[in-house]
Amino acid sequence: MENFRKVRTSEEEMPLPFPDLSPDVVEMKVKEGSKIRNLMNFAMAQMELKGSRQIIFSGCGRAVTKTITCVEIMKRKLGGLHQVTKVRYKTVLEVWENQDLLPDSPAQNLTVHKNVPSICILLSRDPLDPNQTGYQPPESQHGLSEAGEDALGSSTKGLKRTLPPPREELLPKKLQVQVPDSPRGPGTTAGQLD
Repeated sequence: MENFRKVRTSEEEMPLPFPDLSPDVVEMKVKEGSKIRNLMNFAMAQMELKGSRQIIFSGCGRAVTKTITCVEIMKRKLGGLHQVTKVRYKTVLEVWENQDLLPDSPAQNLTVHKNVPSICILLSRDPLDPNQTGYQPPESQHGLSEAGEDALGSSTKGLKRTLPPPREELLPKKLQVQVPDSPRGPGTTAGQLD
């Protein structure tokens, strides 16, 4: 393969795996090189400013983790979203061209078909069928307030946990050492060691 160069990549177009989508559904196709900030700015504008009720994030191959990250950010920012996740395989077609050709020989291309994992995640403000595979209900809102604090009043941004009180047997003890032949006299304390 050292003499070949990838010249084209194309993905198999597949229909969305969700029945009964609303007409204003927004589809976000996440690519490996997509910037999460740009994706989230557009998606949040669609959901908050334009009032879309549903949004779909989809990605394949190396973009799967970025797709999941976008969904988790959206769920955290908006809250109360129902989720359905579908995992499948998508066929990706790669065309490779031979670089070491003789001047009069015909071009030699190599075509590679790859099956790569793909994910489609539907987020909806409206309730979805809880019996379908991949359904996740909205996260409970009683645990978090608008300010990002839990019911105990501690902030969830730093996620600091309180440490248990120290046990006495683990604390260093100060020792007094008696030096019998001290120039100050017998039985005097020479000092304390930490």
